[in-house]
Amino acid sequence: MIEKRTTQRHRVFKGGAITFEGSDIACTVRNMSAGGAAIDLEGAVTLPQAFALSIACDKFVRNCRPVWRNDRRVGLAFVQ
Repeated sequence: MIEKRTTQRHRVFKGGAITFEGSDIACTVRNMSAGGAAIDLEGAVTLPQAFALSIACDKFVRNCRPVWRNDRRVGLAFVQ
C-alpha cells in the first residue's frame, strides 16, 4: 500500500462527534494528524460533503470533509 499522507498520524482513542444540519452523531476518533483524522461510526450514516468534528475533552473543533470510507471507518481531511 502506498502512503499518501503528507503528515504523520498519531493513534488516539477519543470520543467525538460530527455535526451537520443541527444534528450530532457520536464517533470514536482513532487517529489524527495536522491535516485530518480517521473516525469510527456506530452504524451506517450518510455523510454530507462538509461537517464539523469535535472532541469535547480537548476543546477541539475542525471543519472537515470525508475523503475515504471503509465499512465503519471514515477518513477525514480538515478544511480551512
